[in-house]
Amino acid sequence: MKVILLQDIYKQGVAGEVVEVADGYARNFLFPRKMAVQATKAAVKHHINLQKQVELRRAQYENKLNDVARLINGTELFFERRAAASGKLFGSVTNQEITEELDKVKGIDINRRRISQQGIREVGRHLVNVRLGSEITPVLYVTVLREGELVEFLANREKEKAAKAAADAAAATAAAEASAAPETAEVTSN
Repeated sequence: MKVILLQDIYKQGVAGEVVEVADGYARNFLFPRKMAVQATKAAVKHHINLQKQVELRRAQYENKLNDVARLINGTELFFERRAAASGKLFGSVTNQEITEELDKVKGIDINRRRISQQGIREVGRHLVNVRLGSEITPVLYVTVLREGELVEFLANREKEKAAKAAADAAAATAAAEASAAPETAEVTSN
């Protein structure tokens, strides 16, 4: 008897497959436990329609995950922790704390199990991969600082950004002036 499996069944097949099984096995075991249905033309047609819907939903879900991955890629997160002189933390920055901080910063709530890292146990900047969509693997930049150093770190960082922006502006101005100035050719005579 041909049946459509509704669940994965050991040595028979996986959910969604149409398989041939003994009549008694189907009537006495699979049908009463709602593990399979008889493979009539109508059931097969219905099953094909369900599979198409499932594939469509799966593709939509994958697209959503890829969009979220693009949004969080390159996000910087900062944590202050007590640390020894050697840079080792008293405790760690856990995956749960990373997801909570990501939710605060970007407003995106992801499952902590999608973070591909054990707890961070040292002061410094760490790259943390997030398992989301299939197109890209977003990377979070997690910076762990000693207690009391965050304000000073952020202030220094803003000064560096301002200095870089000023240097870029000066370079752009110099380049614009150099291209606008008429070129003079020196004539040398012998």
